[in-house]
Amino acid sequence: MRTINVNEITKNVKEMCIEANYYLSPDMNKAMKCAALEEESPLGKQILDQLGQNLKIAAEDMIPICQDTGMAVIFLEVGQEVHLEGGLLEDAVNEGVREGYVEGYLRKSVVNDPIIRENTKDNAPAVIHMKLVAGDKVKIKVAPKGFGSENMSRVFMLKPAQGIDGVKEAVLTAVLDAGPNACPPMVVGVGIGGTFEKCALMAKEALTREVGTHSQIPYVKELEEELLSKINGLGIGPGGLGGTMTALAVSINTYPTHIAGLPVGVNICCHVNRHVIREI
Repeated sequence: MRTINVNEITKNVKEMCIEANYYLSPDMNKAMKCAALEEESPLGKQILDQLGQNLKIAAEDMIPICQDTGMAVIFLEVGQEVHLEGGLLEDAVNEGVREGYVEGYLRKSVVNDPIIRENTKDNAPAVIHMKLVAGDKVKIKVAPKGFGSENMSRVFMLKPAQGIDGVKEAVLTAVLDAGPNACPPMVVGVGIGGTFEKCALMAKEALTREVGTHSQIPYVKELEEELLSKINGLGIGPGGLGGTMTALAVSINTYPTHIAGLPVGVNICCHVNRHVIREI
C-alpha cells in the first residue's frame, strides 16, 4: 500500500491546468506542423500559419492559447493499492482547478447553475471521471474543453441494423453540422457501444489519446483512417474557410453493448485539443 497526500493531487492539477492552456501538447504541435505542410489550399495554409504564430506567442509569453480556457475535464485512474490521505479526492481536484485558473489568469467560464448562471469565479467545479485500476499510482488527465467545439458534439442512438455504415454516416453528419464552429482543423473523438452515457464518455476520453496513434483493434484502426480521409475530403478546411485539413485525427473507443442498440458518441475538439497527462 502506497500513501499519497491529496495535496499532491491539488498541486499537479493546478500545474496541469496552466500547462494545458499555455502550451500545445507535443503530439498536437507535431500534427499542426504536418497539417501546415500538407494543406493544399493557399488560404488554408495561411490560416494554419496564423494559428501556428498564435501558439508560438502563447508559449513564449505564457498567455492562454485561446480566450476560451474551457471547463476542466479530469480523468483519474486510481490504483487500488493507493491510500489517499489529507482530505477528499474530489475536493483536492477542484482545489487544483481553482488555484490553476486563478494563479494562471485563465478565464473563468463556469456558472454555478445551468439556468441561474452565476459565475463561480474560479472555474470550479471540474467534471471528474474516476476509475479504479491495478497498481499503486494515480494517473491524471487534464483536458480543458472549450465550448465552441463542445456544443457541436452529438450522441446518436442507432439501430444495430445500421451497422458500420450507420456509424460512418453519424460521424460525418456531426462533422458537417459542426463546420467552422468547432475551430478546425479539429480532432474527432468517437465512442461506439455501451449505453447513452458510456458512448459519450468514451468519445471524450478518446480526445486525450496521442494524436497519430491508432486503436489496436484492426477494424477500428481502419475505420479511424477511413473517417479521417472522408472528413478531410469534405472541404471545410482550417477555420472553416476551405481546404484539405479539416481534421488532424479521428480516435475511436469501443465497448460491448446491448443486442438492441448501437450508441455512437461524437465529441469534437478544436485545433488545440488541450490535454496533459501525468502519473504520480
